[in-house]
Amino acid sequence: MLEYPSQLDLAFHALADATRRGMLERLSRGPASVSELAAPYDSTLAAIHQHVRVLEASGLIVTEKRGRTRECRISAEAVMRVEQWLSERRQLWEDRFDRLGQLLEGEAGNHPGGLGAAPDQGGKTS
Repeated sequence: MLEYPSQLDLAFHALADATRRGMLERLSRGPASVSELAAPYDSTLAAIHQHVRVLEASGLIVTEKRGRTRECRISAEAVMRVEQWLSERRQLWEDRFDRLGQLLEGEAGNHPGGLGAAPDQGGKTS
């Protein structure tokens, strides 16, 4: 489990926005400047900087000043923490669905003809 649930909350908040997800997708191919991240979007540079700040606060990216530009890159550790949390939930739900399936199969065996049997026609034959 994550040590800092608030960091997880910030990560999911950051991932809730399509622009930020697009930026992360771009950064998955390698580091990029803020200007490079802004290129595909019809947004002001100020709005892009705000998205970068949200991503950075969430820990999903790190930035570094290089001369006159700010270079961004993904924090693999933070992405792995989100993936770990999701994997734990996925396993929990898969186990629950497996148990439900077993229960339903058991119920089907307790009814004549199983769950898929045709309803009783009142003794009529075709």
